[in-house]
Amino acid sequence: MNSPRIVIAGGGAAGFFGAISAAESNPLAQVVLLEKSPHLLSKVRISGGGRCNVTHACFDPRELSTRYPRGGRALIGPLNRFGPTQTIEWFQSRGVKLKTESDGRMFPVTDSSQTIIDCLTQASQKAKVRILTGHGVQSIQRSPEGGFTLSLGSGSTMESDRFLWAGGGCRPDSQPCTALGHTLSTPVPSLFTFHISLPWLNELAGLSIDSAQVSVPGTDLRESGPLLITHAGLSGPAILRLSAWGARPLHSFNYHFPLLVNWLPHRSADELFREIQERRETIGAQMVLRSRWSPLPSRLWEKLALQAGITPEDRWSKLSRESATSLIHILNSTQLHVTGKSMNKEEFVTCGGIPLKEIDTKTMESRLVPGLYFAGEALDIDGITGGYNFQSAWTTGWIAGQSMATS
Repeated sequence: MNSPRIVIAGGGAAGFFGAISAAESNPLAQVVLLEKSPHLLSKVRISGGGRCNVTHACFDPRELSTRYPRGGRALIGPLNRFGPTQTIEWFQSRGVKLKTESDGRMFPVTDSSQTIIDCLTQASQKAKVRILTGHGVQSIQRSPEGGFTLSLGSGSTMESDRFLWAGGGCRPDSQPCTALGHTLSTPVPSLFTFHISLPWLNELAGLSIDSAQVSVPGTDLRESGPLLITHAGLSGPAILRLSAWGARPLHSFNYHFPLLVNWLPHRSADELFREIQERRETIGAQMVLRSRWSPLPSRLWEKLALQAGITPEDRWSKLSRESATSLIHILNSTQLHVTGKSMNKEEFVTCGGIPLKEIDTKTMESRLVPGLYFAGEALDIDGITGGYNFQSAWTTGWIAGQSMATS
């Protein structure tokens, strides 16, 4: 083996995995990991509410690829080489056991992201990766010898035979590789919550619904799953998935658009009407607002019934057909108006990056510039919530590291 000088820019999941993979594959290589901020693995620390959603228990690469609104098809091959099975084995071989939750998300059994951070840090130290914080790459040029000359934020320069960009870098002013001929897919946010300024809804902040369906009229965007009402609007898996698949169209709407919520997606309008009839006959004397509609929480049921025009004095036996129709419409199709967005807690995923047509996904090497590699958020790949973004980071980082070490 030769002893190349390999430099990785980006101290996140993909950067660390690329550095460790390269150093372990070629012990003779000089591997340097650069991070422009003082903090390493910051997204790992905050992900999954501080527990770190490492991957997802979906072991068929083709099925797994469908969880990526952008880049999924190109990931099928890479996921066959290094997917969730290999990720689990990688961490387990280094003393970290993962557990699977009911929805398929996988976390360390410690329920602490620090476990993952410690594992990556120790693996990089053992592999003799040199880590430099406060060293951002400002520009990159081809050196006469065929490698690269990196200009760093500190004012110094560094030579590299092979270079991996694993930083976010979705803005033209933060992506130095565009100077070498690469382009960028327009970056827009993905995985965000919805702002809805509606007093009756905002008063229910903290309430969760196990299953609801949300859709955007005039588009094909539709998702089902748990919903969380927040002080600012709506969040939860259904909203986050909708924001991921709709990243570009919702951006084009400037995040102002109508949203339809079906609070009882498993019941048709006819079924709801029959249940109203049954309630008229069996609990006709009861007040409508005081007899909730399972599985809706009582407070939500009351607010929805009020929005349908039902008064606190209305009883089931006296409920008019017009009121019943209005109630069914509200339960099946409440229209809300989204007026903005917030990122999901402190997690931030961007749709955009280096187009995959410019990358050889077998190696993660640039098709335009030999010796230049990309991984993680640098690529135009992003997944829905549930561990998919970390999996693409592990996958692309591992492949890039292997390729740089042995090319």
